[in-house]
Amino acid sequence: MKSRKMARDLAGIILVAAGFWLAFSKTYQEKTYLLPAGGCRMEITIFDKRGAAPQGTVVLFPGLAANKTVMAFLAGGFAEQNLRVFVPDLPGHGHSPGPFSPQRAEDCSAALLSALIARGMANPDRTIVAGHSMGAAIALRVAARVPVAGAVVISPAPMRAAHGVRPEMLLYPDPGPMPQRFVVIGGSLEPKPMRANAADLVASQKDDAAQYMVIPGATHASLLFDRAAVRAFQNWTAKTLQLSSTPGMPSLRQLYGALAGFAGLLLLANPFLREITEKKQGAEKQGETANSVSWPRMLLEFAAASILVVILLRFWNPLRALRLFEGDYLASFLLLLGIALFPLHWKSLRQQFSLWKAGLLGALFGALILFLLFGAWLELSIYEAWLTPAKWARFPFLFLAVLPYHIAEEICLGPAACTTPPRRFLAGLSLRAVAWIALAFGLFCLHSGEILMVLLLPYFVLLHILQRRGMDLVRQQTASAAAAAVFGAILLSGFCLVIFPVT
Repeated sequence: MKSRKMARDLAGIILVAAGFWLAFSKTYQEKTYLLPAGGCRMEITIFDKRGAAPQGTVVLFPGLAANKTVMAFLAGGFAEQNLRVFVPDLPGHGHSPGPFSPQRAEDCSAALLSALIARGMANPDRTIVAGHSMGAAIALRVAARVPVAGAVVISPAPMRAAHGVRPEMLLYPDPGPMPQRFVVIGGSLEPKPMRANAADLVASQKDDAAQYMVIPGATHASLLFDRAAVRAFQNWTAKTLQLSSTPGMPSLRQLYGALAGFAGLLLLANPFLREITEKKQGAEKQGETANSVSWPRMLLEFAAASILVVILLRFWNPLRALRLFEGDYLASFLLLLGIALFPLHWKSLRQQFSLWKAGLLGALFGALILFLLFGAWLELSIYEAWLTPAKWARFPFLFLAVLPYHIAEEICLGPAACTTPPRRFLAGLSLRAVAWIALAFGLFCLHSGEILMVLLLPYFVLLHILQRRGMDLVRQQTASAAAAAVFGAILLSGFCLVIFPVT
C-alpha cells in the first residue's frame, strides 16, 4: 500500500515536471501590453515569429469566457505565416477590466483595430481580423465596420434566430452587414443549429468572396487546437494576402504540457488533502446519524425545488449585484435551492452539524491552496485563471451564495461512514445532474437566455467530478458536513470567477 502511494506521488511529480518542460518552451516572441482604445483598456499579447519580418497583421478575438492565452495555438498558426498577431482579452475577460457586455466587446474590438491602424501598427490592406465563437462574430461585425483585407470566422456564435436558435440565446440579434471577404470555418461535430447558422452567413453572399469550410471530426472547442483548421485558414490567408512562403504548423506542446501538469497535480492533490485535513476516527458514529431519506425521494425533492427556483428566477434574480455575466444567475439558483432544501431536512441538519468545527480550518485552507495551485498552473500554461482584484472582491459574496447548496447536498447525502464511497459519489453527481437539467429547462422552456449554463456544461461536469471527489474525501477525513461544504463552495466560487466575465 505504501509503495503504491509512493508510486502515485512520484508519477504526479514526473507529470508536473514534464508539463513544465512542454508548456513553457516558447516558440514565438510574445509581448504583453495594456492598451487603451476608445475608452476601453484591454491587455494584449503580440505574437511574432522569431527572426522574421512581419508581412501583415492579424487581430484575433477570443470567445465568450475565453481569453488570449487559450488562443495561442491559433495565434501560432498565423504567426507561422510571418504575420504579427494581436490577441486581446476582451472587457471583463482574463486580465482586462470590465464591464463586459456583448455590445461593449464589439465596440472595444472595433476601437482596438482602429487604434492599431491609426498608430501605424497595422495596414488595413494587410490586416486580417479573426476570432472563435463570440470572437468570430465580433471579427465578422468589426470587419464590416473597419475596412480590412478579410476575416477568418471560426465557429461563430449564432447571430440569427433560426434553425432552432431562439432570440434570447443570441449575443447579437443579427449579423449586420457582411465584410467584402471572409471565410467561415466550422466543425462537423458542432451542434446542427450552430453549423446551419454558420452556413447561412456564406449563403447570403452572391459571389465567391465568402467561403464555408467544415473540419471533419472537430467540435466547437476542439477547433482551438485543430491542425486541419489552422491549415485551412493558412491557405485562405495566403491567398488573400498573396503570401508565397509555405507556413509551418504551430506545436501542441503547450496543450500537452498543460494537460500533463494538470494530471500530475490531481495525483498530488489526494495525499495533500489527507495530510491537511484531520482524521477523526469514529467521529461519524458518535456525532452523526445516517440519512433517513431514500435516494428516489432525494431526487424528487431536488427536482421539485430546482424547478421552482428556476421559475422564480424568471422574475427575480436576487444576486444581480454580483455583476458576473450569467454567473449571478447560477449563484442565485444555488442560494435559493439550498435555502429551499433546508426546511425539508432540518433535523438532519442539526444532527450532522454537531461536529461542524471538526477539520473546518483544514478544509478551508486546503480548498484555497488547491484553487490557487491549479489556478496558477492554468495561468502559466493554457488559460488565464489567476483572479484579478475585481474578481477577488466578489469571492466572499459568491462563496456565501453557493454555500447553502453545498450544505444541503451534504446533509442529503448523509455521513460518509454510512454508505460506500462510490455510491455516495454517484448519488452526489445525480443530485447535481437534476439541478442542471432544471437550468436547461429554464433556458429551453422558460427562455431564461442563460446560455453559459449549457455551453460550459462539459467544464462544469469535470469540475463536479473532481469537486465531489474532494468533498467526499474531506467528509471521510473530518466527519464534518460543514468542512465538506466549505471545501466545495470555495472550489465552485473560484471556478465561477475564473470563467464568468465581469459586468
